[in-house]
Amino acid sequence: MQTVASPIETSGFSGWLQRAEAWLDDKGKGAWIAAMVLGFIFFWPLGLALLAYMIWSKKMICSSARRKHARRSHNPMSRSSGNAAFDAYKADTLQRLEQEQENFEAFLQRLRDARDKVEFDQFMDERAKAAAASPDEPQTRET
Repeated sequence: MQTVASPIETSGFSGWLQRAEAWLDDKGKGAWIAAMVLGFIFFWPLGLALLAYMIWSKKMICSSARRKHARRSHNPMSRSSGNAAFDAYKADTLQRLEQEQENFEAFLQRLRDARDKVEFDQFMDERAKAAAASPDEPQTRET
């Protein structure tokens, strides 16, 4: 009877490291973090070495994080859903919303301009009243 040897079964120190790495990989990212923390607690260079290895081998990045990052890197509004009618509706809605946003921003600008004009007119009226109240003093012009 022949037994199949696992690729991890090697002898010596490197075999022990490979078995430890495989065991930590099986347990997940939490086991790697716990090993790193314990390494820092008992012998800080070991913890530092584990941290460097985890960063170098990308053990700290899980596959779901890579998928989320890939999803965020693309604009979800520009992707096609596969349904032409829905894509047309989505494009029309987005265009309408952009137009409404532009109109609202223009409205706010007109409101700011009107408020500034009212404040300026009020300032000019007060200045004219002050000038009319004291005709003796010469007016100085500010530039």
